[in-house]
Amino acid sequence: MKIHEYQAKQIFARHGVPIPKGYPAMTVDDAEAAAKRLVEETKSQVIVVKAQIHAGGRGKGGGVKIAKNGVAEARKLAEQILGMQLVTHQTGPEGQKVRRLYIEQGLAIERELYLGMVVDREKRRVAMMASTEGGMEIEKVAAETPERILTVHVDPAVGLTGFQARQLAFGLDLAKYGKEE
Repeated sequence: MKIHEYQAKQIFARHGVPIPKGYPAMTVDDAEAAAKRLVEETKSQVIVVKAQIHAGGRGKGGGVKIAKNGVAEARKLAEQILGMQLVTHQTGPEGQKVRRLYIEQGLAIERELYLGMVVDREKRRVAMMASTEGGMEIEKVAAETPERILTVHVDPAVGLTGFQARQLAFGLDLAKYGKEE
């Protein structure tokens, strides 16, 4: 099953994971309305306009742009991105058409982490991968320094165990940056 970034963030929010404020948009008018709402809610003019396709490398492909000057700039970026054929290292040369956007509040980034889940058919488990080397170069990290990627295999009948969650949390050094709950 493939889900978009905004759908994953909705799941995180339902489970108490703090996420930046953001709203999906199917049209440029939706994007403008979402940007207005974010400016009102956050009192910040910085808005991120993100293409929603099922592929990585969106930022490098031109599908993630930052509007530093508010709603009008966010609308212009939405006009540029929505409907574009976004080509990334994961889409192949044909790319994917951008049919939806995620309009998100802009935040100063203190630390980026990577967390991904894929089905490992050979092990019949969900491979949960995490790294302190988050951001746009995770494929490079995997190729050049695979030891920086933590992997736990989750039995779908059992779910993520406390031991596995602690293993990931310690590996990501979350105690240094987070709060215990």
